[in-house]
Amino acid sequence: MKKQQIPSLESNFAQALAAAGQGAGSRLAIALSGGLDSSALLHLAHAYAGANGIELYAFHVHHGLSPNADAWLAHCEQACAALGVRFEARRVVLDEPRKSGTEAAARKSRYAALGALCAAHGATLLLTAHHRDDQAETVLLQLLRGSGPAGLSGMDAANAAPELLANPALVMARPLLAASRQQLAEYVAAQHIAFVDDESNHDPRFARNALRHQVMPALAQAFPGFQERFARSAQHAQSAQRLLTELAEQDLAACLDGDCLDVAKLRAMSSDRAYNLLRHWFATRRLRMPTTAWLAEMLTQLVEARHDAQLLVTHPDCHVRRHRDRLYLTPKLAELEGTRVDESDIKDGQAFRWNGEAELAFPAYGGVLYFDPAEEGLAADWLRGQELVIDFRQGGERLKLAHNRSTRGLKYHYQACNVPAWERTRLPVVSSRKRLLFAAGVGMDCHHLVSEGETRYRLRWQAV
Repeated sequence: MKKQQIPSLESNFAQALAAAGQGAGSRLAIALSGGLDSSALLHLAHAYAGANGIELYAFHVHHGLSPNADAWLAHCEQACAALGVRFEARRVVLDEPRKSGTEAAARKSRYAALGALCAAHGATLLLTAHHRDDQAETVLLQLLRGSGPAGLSGMDAANAAPELLANPALVMARPLLAASRQQLAEYVAAQHIAFVDDESNHDPRFARNALRHQVMPALAQAFPGFQERFARSAQHAQSAQRLLTELAEQDLAACLDGDCLDVAKLRAMSSDRAYNLLRHWFATRRLRMPTTAWLAEMLTQLVEARHDAQLLVTHPDCHVRRHRDRLYLTPKLAELEGTRVDESDIKDGQAFRWNGEAELAFPAYGGVLYFDPAEEGLAADWLRGQELVIDFRQGGERLKLAHNRSTRGLKYHYQACNVPAWERTRLPVVSSRKRLLFAAGVGMDCHHLVSEGETRYRLRWQAV
């Protein structure tokens, strides 16, 4: 039996790489933890690379979470040296494990390190040792979490994951997805391959381990071969998700107005279709996927409110806002020092003088003030003689954009320039002796502009 399975495993491996687009003569990398699965992957990839003239690299990520981590790194290095495989390890520090959980933080840092290693060595295809049992565990975990078709799709045989790997040029392939854990164990035994055992894989506090050691054996006894059926279900879910993505792409193209969504078009859709579009919109912006309950609440607040409502819904990664019947995704920005907390928080702004600089940075106001030469602008000598003040809007400011136009309040100008309400609070104004000279997002007051004589300048604001 073993002799019949080994060639089948190698044949499936080659077919999977061909499907992933691996060509002869290119560079190939594998993720090597030193465990049974990745050790089998190392030997299969080594044989394949040798037969096809491919440069093979093995990358190991050292998390430092186990007292045995140094020993695992040494084992991987020795295993690669014995095969003549290029090896490199990278040590990582987990990013906020308390916030996302140790398992999620380790996964995030591990894949980011693997993506960086592949970029450093010019590898465009990264192989991982996920197999059929892993796929079954993934599908079951997603089912227990109440996931939709995207989650129930499980793992793809190959996909690009730039948000995970931080490497847009890299494809991640799983050439062992058709193989069972038992097949890999038999292969390792037959080839006398040494491997390490990560003690955390036996800790039932991790959800995947609880499934692997408690639930899956019971399923195997009651439903032999359930892993293959789970894999088929995952393929059906993948097919359904591809159709949903196609529909979402069409709907997004129809609803997009620049970087925002047309609420009227979104309102005309069924709830299910709107949810599908919004999930896709979030995915294209690389934001965490919201729950169905959150989406329902967002649609209620942002879509069904009155036409002129200025509404805000907070997402963990951004703000979702509505302005003039358009939906915007805006970043969560840090509070600026120059911002008033309330009406009693009186600030006089930041006084400064201009001495001919092309630009002046104002970190308290979140940007840079530029002085651009212009045909019509503020005379250089006059501008140098002024004590200038930069501040955020206090209320009551008025601006005259041209001699043939009326003096209007800033609110009117913001509305005319279609500046959303949330942007207005971060747009500073520049004045001299309490006379407004410039309002970011609107333009220059015309009273002190000249078109003849010495060099003239116009002000321009750039947020950073």
